[in-house]
Amino acid sequence: MEFLTILLSALLGIVSPVGFVVDRVAENAIRNQLADVEDLAVRIDNTPSYRLAQGRVDRVRIAGRGLYPTEDLRIAVLEIETDAIVLDAGSLRAGTPQLEAPLQAAVRLVLTEADINQTLQSEAVAQQLQGINLGALGGINAEPYDLVRPEINFLGNDRVQFQVTLQGQQSGEQNLITIESGLEIIAGRQLRLVDPSADINGSPLPTQLIDFFLLGINQQLDLGNLEASGITARVLKLEIVEDELSLASFVQVAPDANLNF
Repeated sequence: MEFLTILLSALLGIVSPVGFVVDRVAENAIRNQLADVEDLAVRIDNTPSYRLAQGRVDRVRIAGRGLYPTEDLRIAVLEIETDAIVLDAGSLRAGTPQLEAPLQAAVRLVLTEADINQTLQSEAVAQQLQGINLGALGGINAEPYDLVRPEINFLGNDRVQFQVTLQGQQSGEQNLITIESGLEIIAGRQLRLVDPSADINGSPLPTQLIDFFLLGINQQLDLGNLEASGITARVLKLEIVEDELSLASFVQVAPDANLNF
């Protein structure tokens, strides 16, 4: 979600009071917001062209392949097409572009299984999975655990499988947890794991532990988290096939949106 705000900030920055912004300048502005880019194309449509300097853009189209918001996160495909963008003239002159009217855009996103697993195996994720206390759950020792070797598998038919090993920090004991679940859209605003099944070393997992894992994941997949920043996002289509997840969504950014991340 943070990547979305970074990209929207870049969109506001491609219109400058200095003069006529060409597609290449806009492309460079977006590249500068990312850790790395394999392929990126930007097209700005406007007639007449001098309206760019007034903060008016008819449409912006972005097509990217292999975009890295961070060094450890790769987005296989990103396509964005905006409606008209209208910026406040005074904010342009001050060099701090602000929307005068809501910005609306259609977004298509593709993530691959391999790229997600590369992120899950990064040092940043590993640090967040250390020292988990599961002592209150039945059948689990009181010692703190690290979650190691997390891995996701796309099974097709909008189902995913997640595996992670619980490793005791004191005993070194290891337990393999496997969770399989469907993924559905709730009211367009939330991706939710549904009909989950789970086991630990092949035995059914306690209900409390399933809820422990799913609660955090479902909270992270709630697009309503963006609304406090003035961003409304709705998922229009979700499809999971083997090795790939694709998502189509609608995004609206309010003029007073907080994009300072």
